[in-house]
Amino acid sequence: MSSVNSINPHRRTLEVDEDEDAPSGSESDVQGSKKSKRPRLNDSQATSLASSSRGYPLRPNINHSGYSSTDYQPGSIVRIKLTNFVTYTSAEFFPGPSLNMVIGPNGTGKSTLVCAICLGLGWGPQHLGRAKDVAEFVKHGCEEATIEIELAADPQARKRNNIVQRNIIRDGNKSTYFINGKKANQKIVVKLAKTYSIQIDNLCQFLPQDKVAEFAGLTPIELLHSTMRAAAPEVMLEWHESLKKLRGQQKQIQAEEASDREMLANYENRQQLQRGDVERMQQRVEIQEKVKVYEAAYPLVKYRDLRVKQKVMATEARTTERELAEMKASAEPALKSVNQKQIYCQRLGKVVENKKEVRRAEGAVYASLKEVESINEQITNLDTQLGDNKKLFVKVQNEKRKTEQMMTTYKHQLEEPPIEFDVIAHNQRGREKKMEIDEIASRIKDFKQEQRDLTEQGTRRNAQINDAKLQLENLASQVGQRNQALSRTFPDTAKAWAWIQQNQDVFESPVYGPPIVECSVKDPRHADLIESLFQRDNFSCFTVQNKRDFGKLQAQLYGTMKLSEITIRTAPVGLDRFKPPATETQLHQLGLEGWALDYMEGPEPVLAMLCDAARLHQTGVSLRETSDEQYSALEKSQISTWVAGKHIYQITRRREYGPGAVSTRVRDVRPAQIWTTQPVDTGLRAELMENIEGWGEEVKAFDQKAQEIQQKIEALRLLVKPLHDEINDLNREKDEKQKAISRYKSLPTKLASEKSSYAEQNERLREIKATQTAMAKKELDLLFEKCQAGLNYAQTVDVLRSCHISQLEAELMHIEANSDFEVLSSEQKEARDRLTAKTEEYKSLNKKAIDAKKECTVLKDTVKQLAQDDPDLMTSITELGQITFEELEANIDSAKAQLEVLAEGNDGLVQEFEARQEKIDKLRQKIDGTAGTLSQLADGIKEIRDKWEPELDKLISEISDAFSHSFEMIGCAGEVSVDKADDFDQWAISIKVKFRAEEELQILDSHRQSGGERAVSTIFYLMALQSLARCPFRVVDEINQGMDPRNERMVHGRMVEIACEERGCQYFLVTPKLLNGLRYHPKMRVMCVASGDYMPDDYNKLDFGKAIQIARAAGIATAAA
Repeated sequence: MSSVNSINPHRRTLEVDEDEDAPSGSESDVQGSKKSKRPRLNDSQATSLASSSRGYPLRPNINHSGYSSTDYQPGSIVRIKLTNFVTYTSAEFFPGPSLNMVIGPNGTGKSTLVCAICLGLGWGPQHLGRAKDVAEFVKHGCEEATIEIELAADPQARKRNNIVQRNIIRDGNKSTYFINGKKANQKIVVKLAKTYSIQIDNLCQFLPQDKVAEFAGLTPIELLHSTMRAAAPEVMLEWHESLKKLRGQQKQIQAEEASDREMLANYENRQQLQRGDVERMQQRVEIQEKVKVYEAAYPLVKYRDLRVKQKVMATEARTTERELAEMKASAEPALKSVNQKQIYCQRLGKVVENKKEVRRAEGAVYASLKEVESINEQITNLDTQLGDNKKLFVKVQNEKRKTEQMMTTYKHQLEEPPIEFDVIAHNQRGREKKMEIDEIASRIKDFKQEQRDLTEQGTRRNAQINDAKLQLENLASQVGQRNQALSRTFPDTAKAWAWIQQNQDVFESPVYGPPIVECSVKDPRHADLIESLFQRDNFSCFTVQNKRDFGKLQAQLYGTMKLSEITIRTAPVGLDRFKPPATETQLHQLGLEGWALDYMEGPEPVLAMLCDAARLHQTGVSLRETSDEQYSALEKSQISTWVAGKHIYQITRRREYGPGAVSTRVRDVRPAQIWTTQPVDTGLRAELMENIEGWGEEVKAFDQKAQEIQQKIEALRLLVKPLHDEINDLNREKDEKQKAISRYKSLPTKLASEKSSYAEQNERLREIKATQTAMAKKELDLLFEKCQAGLNYAQTVDVLRSCHISQLEAELMHIEANSDFEVLSSEQKEARDRLTAKTEEYKSLNKKAIDAKKECTVLKDTVKQLAQDDPDLMTSITELGQITFEELEANIDSAKAQLEVLAEGNDGLVQEFEARQEKIDKLRQKIDGTAGTLSQLADGIKEIRDKWEPELDKLISEISDAFSHSFEMIGCAGEVSVDKADDFDQWAISIKVKFRAEEELQILDSHRQSGGERAVSTIFYLMALQSLARCPFRVVDEINQGMDPRNERMVHGRMVEIACEERGCQYFLVTPKLLNGLRYHPKMRVMCVASGDYMPDDYNKLDFGKAIQIARAAGIATAAA
């Protein structure tokens, strides 16, 4: 290509050379923020490329792409800025309005740009098919990432471009949004994007790398829906949804109608079968009604018979009553005497039983006694209060005498003259002594500082001597040489390793040092091969065995020691969990001698960490180069990386594009720098010994001078003690005199206070005396009440005595009366027995007459109630006439005999028959109504289909024309149509293609076409939507993977033609590889993403144009149009 534009990642710190799909790091891999093998920007350069992302004023539509603002469709992307996002520390992209080719090797961050577009416009990571949480897109070692996207404005609606910013916060998996510097939320950002018809969730518009297989797996039905979303007006989607809804309702109603008709036929057949049984049941019901009438007539017939019997019983009862009256009249005088005596006994009995007067008298005595006890208790309490009052009086009198003594003392003290004291002179004497002490202390401080300086110099020299001795010892050992290499290459790591060795006890499990000192290569011949597999941080990383130790070490090295170039990793699992992808036999058959892990020695956790980071257990090693046959076999095997001879081979397989999608990366083996055997440096040895001797003499001189200074300090300290004693004496004298003066000044206040207390005490004494007088008066009143209560008690006792005497007299009279009554009763027993017998006879007859009358009344009420409740039944009973009870029973027996002749059958048969008839009538009405509803639904479907189907046919026809044209341009054929099913939710896109002349058009699926042919068909289908789609931009990531060179070249040419020569939307095509001599158009924008070990320190020095010229001169590249 003759012209390219380049955008380089700024300040990228990711150093692992892996495939783009590989994770950029793990939780156990922490790198310092200052560590970088990528080009960095200084502050001025960063300012020139991008403005501040938050709080900036709205800027005019300035773009750095060389295009005018009118070249961009509304909603297309003008600029993308990334900070701490995935692999980028800082990067800014300026895409063109047409076709944007994003190219670069695997692992450089091309797909990161696709992720930024998706997340930056408010959609979630589920549309990328990669990480689950958005926090995983924050660059390792950082807490926050920023995505800033500038969208082209609609000139008719807005003069300035919209700038959308999303800040992703790792802690809590949170995000904040800004639109043109103002805070927003996700819904507002997505709503803004949708106003430009941006559909990140539509694979026809946005096809990221990890969703290519998902797009290929779209069903024809899903493809139709996605196509309409991308290219059809919104109303067509609404029509389609309405048709699916109406068709669903129509199918449901039709199913219900068929079910109703089937049920109606079933009901009618069952009615016909049961009609004969129902008629017999109806005849049986009529007879049962007759039995019911007969049985209901029982009360009336029984009433008539019982009424006659009741009149006879009443006559007999009246006759017996007259005879009983005559017997009572003849026996009345004797009975009267007995009755009177009986009444007299009963009255006396009541008097004897009734003891109210006695209980009342007892209650009065108890109440009088309680009153006396209550008064006694009050008197006792009052005596106690008087005693307490007297004690209080004595206490206040004693306090008053003490107050008088204090007043006399204070008056005598006031008459004495105050102490004289010159405070200024006294303080001046103290300051003079203090100044002498301060002067001596200052001299001692200066001497001590000089002494500390000498000690520190001696300590530093001793440390240097120890280090030099240790270096001398290490010069003769391989371990020492590695420690020297660690200090030279990774100074921060060497400091950290020294601290860890001295503080292993603070960790739960052992912490291992860098592999550069912990590990070694078993055979020096393999040193070059093994070291070439290592990244820089693999040599210097520390290994911990749990997350708690990870946190402690991270806090110490980054937080406390402020070290930057540090990497900490966790051994994920044991070394035994890392299994090679092939057996030893298979490995030897492929021309490899062993696995890289086999040639390493070191602690198992360190080797396990290296297997996780560098895949040592999966990397084959051979000192000899592999043959072509072995290379072909290795490509087809499970081994992805191997080292043979002087080269490292890395295979990348993309299974979603078929078995042919394989790319190989080859690197040269680097000479070993770490695990090598080197001779002892004699010059360094001599220098170290000379330094040890010279530094030892200096340490002796420092010690001698420090001893002299200590003697001077001791002499000065002897002068300080007498001065301190004098100051203490002055301070004691000052305190005593100041306290005496303070006491003298406080005497008037104290005297006034004592006088106030004296007055209060006199007042309290007067109050106590008044209280004592009141208590004495109250005690006299209580004594008087006690006397009165005693008199009342005596009176109640006399009343109680009288009540007891009267009760005894009544009991004697009751005994005499009972004796007289028993004598009279025995004399009149015979007359009483005859009278009792006649009475019982009368009661029996009278009871029968009354019971019969009551039963007649009940029967009469029953008949009346029946006449009210069921007049028809009563009429039927009346029609029976004056039937006798015997005739009634005969009729009932006859009817029951007829019922026995007729089969009883099912009691609910008639009710079932009638209920089923009601259901039949309702079903006929429902079926009649359903026909009208179906007619309305059919009309509604036809109305919408007449609008939707022509538009859909027109849309698919245009897509098919563009799709067919693209295939014709590459000498193949293809067409797109719509499969129209009865149900609108089953309508689908049908894509047919033909890649060879002798073939017929075949449906595109995973069984008929290869992966490359499906990829060609997919990209042509997306390009067919180019002129129809309503979206402002389209993204396709690595769609050309798996294509053969012929198809890739033809597809590229067609894509350039559609995206650049036709007026279409903005296009992003991401790919890690391109063929030579591809078609170029001036409207194309090529964005080359470059990173790696050989990037210049200043990315501005990276000239892609010059690189192309060099490649052409070397015959590597071909000129583009």
